[in-house]
Amino acid sequence: MNIEEMLKVAISEARTGLEEGGIPIGAALFSDDGTLLGKGHNRRVQDDDPAIHAETDAFRNAGRQTDYRKTVMVTTLSPCWYCSGLVRQFGIGTVIIGENETFKGGEDWLKENGVKVIVADNSECKQLLNQFIEKHPEIWNEDIGVPCECSNDEN
Repeated sequence: MNIEEMLKVAISEARTGLEEGGIPIGAALFSDDGTLLGKGHNRRVQDDDPAIHAETDAFRNAGRQTDYRKTVMVTTLSPCWYCSGLVRQFGIGTVIIGENETFKGGEDWLKENGVKVIVADNSECKQLLNQFIEKHPEIWNEDIGVPCECSNDEN
């Protein structure tokens, strides 16, 4: 599978999330040969669970793998710090990002730590999320839309 084909799986998941009344962010985990291991979408709103981001949903749906270094996480939006941590914790080797203009998460940190990061700059990903944010800014701002007020100097 090429990047566009893998991204289509994540976009389809984002659309499913939107149809369910949630935030349109989708993800999929693939093996390096293009085999789909798991897919998922953000279900914070639908399941009333702040921990179900698209990447965590795809990761959990993939089931246990013995080695993640050769896996590829494809996500419609730049992964937040929570999801970036998941990538690092399990050693996922590559992350393909649909778009990073709406939000830029921990992708620089991922690169600094040896993760291959590819930004597809996909217009469909941008359009889906921007339309959602315009219609539902309060939902967007509950979580990812509010910039972190924290400092590295705090305990």
